[in-house]
Parts: sequence; C-alpha cells; structure tokens
Amino acid sequence: MLDATYYAKLGLSSIYDKVFTARRLSREDGLALFACPDIAALGALAMHVRARLHGDAVYYVVNRQINYTNICINDCVFCAFRRNNAGEPGAFVLSREDILARLRAADQSPLRLDELHFVGGCHPDLPLSWFEEVFHAVRKYNPLLPVKAFTPVEIAHFAQLENMSTLEVLKRLQAVGLVMMPGGGAEIFDEALRRQICPRKADAATWLRISAEAHSLGIKTNCTMLFGHLETYAHRVDHLCRLREQQDKSGGFTCFIPLPFLTENNALKLPEKKSAACRGLDQLRTVAVSRLMLDNISHIKAYWVMLGQKTAQTALWFGADDVDGTIIEEHIGRMAGADSSRGLTIRELEEMIRDSGFRPIRRNAVFESLSPDMANAPHVMGDMEAGYAL
Repeated sequence: MLDATYYAKLGLSSIYDKVFTARRLSREDGLALFACPDIAALGALAMHVRARLHGDAVYYVVNRQINYTNICINDCVFCAFRRNNAGEPGAFVLSREDILARLRAADQSPLRLDELHFVGGCHPDLPLSWFEEVFHAVRKYNPLLPVKAFTPVEIAHFAQLENMSTLEVLKRLQAVGLVMMPGGGAEIFDEALRRQICPRKADAATWLRISAEAHSLGIKTNCTMLFGHLETYAHRVDHLCRLREQQDKSGGFTCFIPLPFLTENNALKLPEKKSAACRGLDQLRTVAVSRLMLDNISHIKAYWVMLGQKTAQTALWFGADDVDGTIIEEHIGRMAGADSSRGLTIRELEEMIRDSGFRPIRRNAVFESLSPDMANAPHVMGDMEAGYAL
C-alpha cells in the first residue's frame, strides 16, 4: 500500500515524502488529502504516523461521565441536549447528592475510576461557588480521583456570570481539584459558520485563549472539531491548522477528538448531499487527515459513543490511538441520536481493542499509562498523585 509510485499517481508525492521524513504538512496538503479518492491509501499514511507514535497500543480510561445539567443559555442550533429552562420537558439539574450517588455506585461496582468527566450546559443560575462545593465534596469522598471538567465555553460562561477573568476562574477550579479539561465547544472555528450554528457561544479566539490560559497553569486539555454539518473541507483544514498553531504556542493539548455531527432532535437541517450514505467514510477520512495534520498533538481519539463501536474500531486503522473509556452514562450524544451502548466494561473495551488487532493500554485522565498493578489498585493517579493531595 505504501508505494511511492502509487502515491505519485494520486498526486500526493510531496505529502508522501513529508510523512516519511516527519515534516509538517501544509494547509494545501490537508486539502489534497481530503480530496484523495483512495481512502485506503489515506488510511495507510495515517496508520504509518500512528504506528510511529504509538506502535500497536490503543489507550482507554476507566471513567464516569456526569452531565450535570442540560439547561443552557447558548441556544446552539445543532444541539439536541440543550433545554432553555427548567420548565421544558427533559430539562434536568443534578444535585450534589445526585453526583455523589453516581460516584458511590461506581465504587460499589468492580470499576476503580481513573477519571471523573464532568461537563454540561451553561446554566444561567448556577454560580461558580456551587461547582467549588461539588468538587470539595468529590475530593472529600475520594481525594485521589482526577477531575476532568468544563470546556473553555463553560469557563467563559463562569467568568461572565461572576464578573471575573477566565484565568481567575481556572485558578479557582484548579484549587479545588481540576486537573484536565475536555475539548468541547470548539465546534468549527470559522467565524461566519459559528454565527450560523452557535452565535451565542464563546468565539474561536476566546476558546483558544482560554485553552492557552489552562495550559499556562499546567492544566492539560483536549481539543475537538464538530464536522459533518455545514462546513467544507477547507473549514476543517483551517480548524486543524489553528489547533496546531495554538499547540505550538502553549503545548497543552493532549488529545484531539473529531466529533461527527449527529442529526437527530436539533434545529440544524442539512442539505441532502450532507446526509448521504458515505457518512462512515467521511468520518474515517477526517480521523486520518487529523492524524496527518496534527503533528504536535500526541493522541487522536475514536470516540466510540458518537462514532459507534464498529466505526471506532475501524478508525484505529486510520490513525486513532484512543477509544475513550467506560463512560457509564452520557447524554449529549445519545440525545442527538447516538445508538451506541450507554457504557462499556473494561473487558468489553479491551476485547474491542484486541479484536481490532491492537494492544489495550489503560491510562488515567492525563494520558499516563497505568501498569497492571497500578490499574488494579483503588483510585490510582500515577505521577499526578503527589500534586493532588488535599
């Protein structure tokens, strides 16, 4: 498959040479990759890079996702999760006891959590102090459980609500246990498109600035791209280039997650050609191009909740090296039409990875690999533990 003559016939000789000499691809290279008619050839290039970085390893995490509310002020047209107020059918806000009950339930199972993933809507009336109290309660219950919480959009919301800087918000949350941030809210960076699909959400410059502030404090973050809606390939490449440029500056992006737009239960109606039967191929193409373009971000995630388990397995051969985790409970993707399982066991995750031809590696919230002994110990955080004491 990796034959130089064949790639020359595809018009990808320069890209082929850059990939094999570990040189950065240009914006024009990204567009050429999206235009490549042979998706297998594209996947082979991405697999070469993925193998160079990670060998046959595929990472997973034992995590518990908690969506604390779906009441949100942002009114994004693509969102099936959001409710405007508490009176709307399906609206919810979890109490502190609700959250702790979910942690206790996980503790009573065979799972030993390596990550609490905490994310939700931008609620108009929940002050920052409410979240600080929640995190204090989580730490009192389990001082060693790493908390991954709040997208840059949520941080911007807290800053506006409390009339303080986003940096101060991050410092306050770090003081009560925040060690990692998910990468949601990036959507697509193109300003004109954002005005169409998420006009009230923090803009691209704000999202990138807050990510950089988190990195300056030592808080690692993920990054994402929502694709398969109104954007073009040029918009996707622009988004990837902006992430890469920010990573050059601040260096704190740990993993990139391409998120396919799920079409159910939202107000964003796509043209027929956008909802055609080649969706799965487009998802694999986007994973592969992401791996090839993002030379300075270590991990690419095949998020099984939104891709589905079979496509996620295939994506491991198109450049992805992480499948996320056990999840246990997730509302955002399922309310948009995801038909994947509500959660997976460790055995199911490891079988999914092995059946795809790879070696499963359990990790923690900041992508530190856990040895078998560490993974079987209760609530282990690896090298982060020393910095996480109360």
